Amino acid sequence: MIHKFRIHDTNIVLDVNSGAVHVLDDLAYNLLDSFNEAGELNAGNELNAGGGVNAAGEQEDYINAVGESLVAEFSGEYSLETVLEAIAEIKELKESGQLFSEDNFEEYLSANIENNEKQPVVKALCLHIAHDCNLRCRYCFASTGDFGTSRKLMPAEIGKKAIDFLIEKSGTRRNLEVDFFGGEPMLNFDVVKEIVEYALGRAEQTGKHFRFTLTTNAVLLKEEHRQFINKYIGNIVLSIDGRPEVNDNMRLRADGRGTYSDILPKIKEMADSRGQEGYYVRGTFTRENLDFSQDVLHLADLGFKQISIEPVVAAKDSGFDIRQEDLPQLFNEYEKLALEYVKRYKDSKGFNFFHFMLDLEHGPCVVKRLKGCGSGHEYLAVTPEGDLYPCHQFVGMEKFKMGNVNNGTTIDMAIRKLFVKQTIYSKPDCKQCWARFFCSGGCAANAWQFNNCLDKPYSIGCELERKRVECALWAKTMEFSEE
Repeated sequence: MIHKFRIHDTNIVLDVNSGAVHVLDDLAYNLLDSFNEAGELNAGNELNAGGGVNAAGEQEDYINAVGESLVAEFSGEYSLETVLEAIAEIKELKESGQLFSEDNFEEYLSANIENNEKQPVVKALCLHIAHDCNLRCRYCFASTGDFGTSRKLMPAEIGKKAIDFLIEKSGTRRNLEVDFFGGEPMLNFDVVKEIVEYALGRAEQTGKHFRFTLTTNAVLLKEEHRQFINKYIGNIVLSIDGRPEVNDNMRLRADGRGTYSDILPKIKEMADSRGQEGYYVRGTFTRENLDFSQDVLHLADLGFKQISIEPVVAAKDSGFDIRQEDLPQLFNEYEKLALEYVKRYKDSKGFNFFHFMLDLEHGPCVVKRLKGCGSGHEYLAVTPEGDLYPCHQFVGMEKFKMGNVNNGTTIDMAIRKLFVKQTIYSKPDCKQCWARFFCSGGCAANAWQFNNCLDKPYSIGCELERKRVECALWAKTMEFSEE
């Protein structure tokens, strides 16, 4: 499978299975339409009308005939020699495995899943350190922090049991991850510190290595917090939606006041104190700011180097939800952003935008590309009561409760199996999608929210992901063209 697209006057072709990316001239780009999915030349209409080439016909005669047909198709714009040279170059790329390459991953994946079933491993936990929040963000998927339950904080003992659970369930895996999430984790920061210290002590005993992340709205962030975070937390996510008027329209305190002027100096200090590494300023755009590229650039202009602005995932007709009719404008926004993104890098004023960061040579491992984030089996969420769920977005859905850390290490294997089998090959839409190895099948929680099933992805999310990948591939080609 190949995917060809044109962006900012650049013809780009992605060979889906090998991951090879090609920038082609107009002739080669248009000639690809004359090849079938197997990478074989189709005879032009004129050639077919003349009876085609018989079984004993020479391949060279066949290619010449097709070439003559294509010369006619291009209205004499190119000579026969030029067309044949382009055909030869395309065939050479195919023979080298860089175009029309075969998909050999499905068999490999089946073996991996079978092995995973025999030796289940949990690699990461999302600790809901607080089911409470000091903000009342209008688009919040977590019911303003309580996830549809009562407001409560995680006791230290639950967090410690979660660490023990992770160590036991991780098997021989050494590197483990723990995310501190809410609500607002800073409401329970003393417990965060106690859990970190406990995990580090257990790491010394067991030979494990923990990497911690924390997500915060930064309202309560103080110097003492910053020092601890910089010492122990590998990545911190700082929530801000962009321009002041955008942020303060959505990210509100309980009394209705905005947060921009209060949090900006705090998150700037945090980002600078980390050398502009190991963090993200992370925002959300909705139907009320479809011109979100301006929010990304606003944050870049403030000096932030690690930026993520994500589309809201809101209930249909909530007023915030992204709709089909919004997609043309959003596609244009991503293309505008990609153009400025590349320009700023060339002007030595670059920043990283999460969705444009593709590593075409050393990206995610094959299994991760095929299976995604691992929610429901490798990655689980833990509530303040110790309940286990497939991920933070499933918390509160009783049918997806998988166990409790107070009851040992038993996991509901039936629920786990539902998630283990979710791959890009188990989802019909994904199996036919050219971007499948970049998004890995999309978000299971979004699929459930919009389609009430796990194997049909959220279509709006798919459309946006494909556009982001196109823009990211274009930006990457510009990077290589400078080398």
